[in-house]
Amino acid sequence: MKKVQSGFTLIELMIVIAIIGILAAFAIPAYQDYVARSQAGEAYSLASGLKVQVGDIYMDEGDFANADSTKFGIPTAASVSGKYVSEVAILDGVITAKLGKADASKAIRNSTVELSPVDNGGSISWTCTYSGEDKYAPKACR
Repeated sequence: MKKVQSGFTLIELMIVIAIIGILAAFAIPAYQDYVARSQAGEAYSLASGLKVQVGDIYMDEGDFANADSTKFGIPTAASVSGKYVSEVAILDGVITAKLGKADASKAIRNSTVELSPVDNGGSISWTCTYSGEDKYAPKACR
């Protein structure tokens, strides 16, 4: 009786490995961009947490001149930080989150997310600017 060979040939295995390599060549850079964007999102999230305090100062004082870190209960810049964000500072109502920790992706390190208040005649709206490449900007800053 003849023995039937089972399994994959070397050519079939090499083709599968080549296909996996091609897919990985596209997937890895896309994943790294996704990670950098999510890290920049942490900066936006931490900065957004301070909008209420700036708004309260504006309602009490009538302007943003005294809305600074360490004034009126606003925490110091260094005390508001995250895994990727080194500090969140406030100066004249403008909230600036700096991405500077070593865990942050190299693509976004030393960039900032800045939230600027705009007086709309009694109400406040916020504009967001990102100092790094646009593709890494948090969704709210695009």
